[in-house]
Amino acid sequence: MSLELVIGNKNYSSWSLRGWLLVELSGAAYQETLVPLFRADTHARLLEHSPTAKVPVLKWDAGVIWDSLAIAEYLAERFPEAAMWPRDVAARAMARSVCAEMHSGFGALRSHMPMDMQRNAPLASVTDDVKHDIQRIVAIWTGCRERFGQGGPYLFGEVSIADAYFAPVASRLRSYGVQLPAEAAAYVETIFQWPAFQRWLQAALKE
Repeated sequence: MSLELVIGNKNYSSWSLRGWLLVELSGAAYQETLVPLFRADTHARLLEHSPTAKVPVLKWDAGVIWDSLAIAEYLAERFPEAAMWPRDVAARAMARSVCAEMHSGFGALRSHMPMDMQRNAPLASVTDDVKHDIQRIVAIWTGCRERFGQGGPYLFGEVSIADAYFAPVASRLRSYGVQLPAEAAAYVETIFQWPAFQRWLQAALKE
C-alpha cells in the first residue's frame, strides 16, 4: 500500500500540519507532496489531487481522503498498532469530542491569529471573541490533562490524534505571545518538544 500526503506551505497551513502529524503518528511510510499556496496556479494544482482543492489530502491505492478527521479515522483504523486514539474508552470519547470541536470551531482565533510559525509578536489588541476562544482552548486542555493526562505530558498522557489537532493552536499561541496559565503553557512547550512537530517547525522556518 502506498500513501501520498498532499500539503500546503509549512509556515502557514495549519490543516496541513494536522494531516502531516497524523501520518507521522501512524508510523506509515508515505510520500510528501507540497503545493505552494497563495499562487495563481494553486487552485488548479490542488484540483489535480483533491475534489475540494484544499489540503491536506491523503492519497492511497483505492482513492483520496480529503478531510483531516477522515484522514485521522482512516489511519487509526488502518494502523491500529499505532494506538492513535487513546486506549481507554472514556478518554477516546473525550478525544474525539475535542477534536470535533477543534475541527468546526474557534473561527475568531483562526481569523485573527492565522498560523505563521515565523512570527514572534503579539497582536496590538485582542478582541473579546478571540479571548473567548483562547479561554475555551485552555479549558479543554485543562480538562483533558486533569482527567486523562497522568501517563505523560500530552493531552491524554501519551501522544494522540488530539495533540495533532491542537498543535497548530499551540503554535499560534506562541507566535502571538499569548500569556497562558502555567499548565497550558507547559502543554505548549510539550508540543514544541514533540520531535515530529520540531521537524515540521524547522522546515517552516526555512521556507
